Amino acid sequence: MSAVIIPARIGSTRFPAKVLALIDGVPMVVRTAMQAIKSKADKVIVTSDSEEVLNLFKDIDEVTTVISSSEIPTGTDRVASVTKGIDDEVIINLQSDEPFIDYKLMDQLIDELEVDSSNFKMITAATLFKDIKDVDNPSYVKVVFNSSNLALYFSRSVIPYNRDNIDGVSYYKHIGIYGYRRDFLFWILSRPRTSLEISENLEQLRVLENGHNIKVVETDYTPISVDTAEDLIIANNYSKSIRGK
Repeated sequence: MSAVIIPARIGSTRFPAKVLALIDGVPMVVRTAMQAIKSKADKVIVTSDSEEVLNLFKDIDEVTTVISSSEIPTGTDRVASVTKGIDDEVIINLQSDEPFIDYKLMDQLIDELEVDSSNFKMITAATLFKDIKDVDNPSYVKVVFNSSNLALYFSRSVIPYNRDNIDGVSYYKHIGIYGYRRDFLFWILSRPRTSLEISENLEQLRVLENGHNIKVVETDYTPISVDTAEDLIIANNYSKSIRGK
């Protein structure tokens, strides 16, 4: 059994109430949830500290809503608080600001965790940077991984560093979606924050620093996540461009 859980906190320092922002007339969190509904997950759950957010789904039977405390510190903690009330073994943590996420990517993460997770208990995704200029942007998290697609490191800095400016160096952009085996999600939250996690402000580094593996799935999906008002303009233009296709 599997569940996609979408944490949708109303507060945001860079873009307040962004989960309610309209993309081509539809609230962003609703668009994200509608993509999750297309996946093979047995449940789609939206959890928020805002009744206004949850009320958006009152007429969408395929989505369950759960109110959560505004005091919960992170999206992972919010997902875990919901997981305590369900019995699904595979949990997908889908960020609410991914309104065009490919549902097939969710299916792939679920399959990997259900079929074979002997060498990893957590999974995520990455795609090649399409524009090399974006690699320098610290808002875009980079990831490097080994030949078995196990993550070596995540960073806001440029990794790998191309010391001699050689051709053919690949840069991968991390996509904000995670999958966990149920017990491992609770293990993550039982561990204190680590030095690299604090330095980079990236929760997944807690897993690597404690010696556990994170599998990275490569995908052609190019994320159009919304972190700023400028991103919202891009998302609206993209939605209008694909409308009717």
